[in-house]
Amino acid sequence: MATFERELRVRAPLSEAWAFHSTEEGLLALTPAWLNLRVERIERPEGGGDSDVLTEGTRIHASVRPFGVGPRQAWVSYITEREEREDTAYFVDVMEDGPFPEWEHTHALYADGEQTLLRDRVKYRTPAGRLGDEAARFGLAPMFWYRHRRTRDILDGP
Repeated sequence: MATFERELRVRAPLSEAWAFHSTEEGLLALTPAWLNLRVERIERPEGGGDSDVLTEGTRIHASVRPFGVGPRQAWVSYITEREEREDTAYFVDVMEDGPFPEWEHTHALYADGEQTLLRDRVKYRTPAGRLGDEAARFGLAPMFWYRHRRTRDILDGP
């Protein structure tokens, strides 16, 4: 599988960055408009409550239509792991259905005083093989550039 990694440091404590990144609101705020994301429904695990926090066992049914071209593409993500400690937090979402045969995105956050280091790591495989995996980087790079710019805009404050 191919791997794509990016990291960002924000001037916000871990608790604030974690609270933002682990919600449906955070997902929507960090998705570029050109993807035309639509969250169709969210399945919460038994006893998962009504909170908008994306807990382990949450399944997100969404669709995208990049640049408004072509039919909408279904995308189902499943939160396989979620852990919060005093100085670190992370969650992992795996694509169960969508344009990639394999996709695992780890959202890791590390406390550094009143700052937080965010590290995104995506392990993926496209249907087009190795050449497609390399080409996918050209789509992932601007998407994560946008995500990190929006994160900084939202969390860094004035």
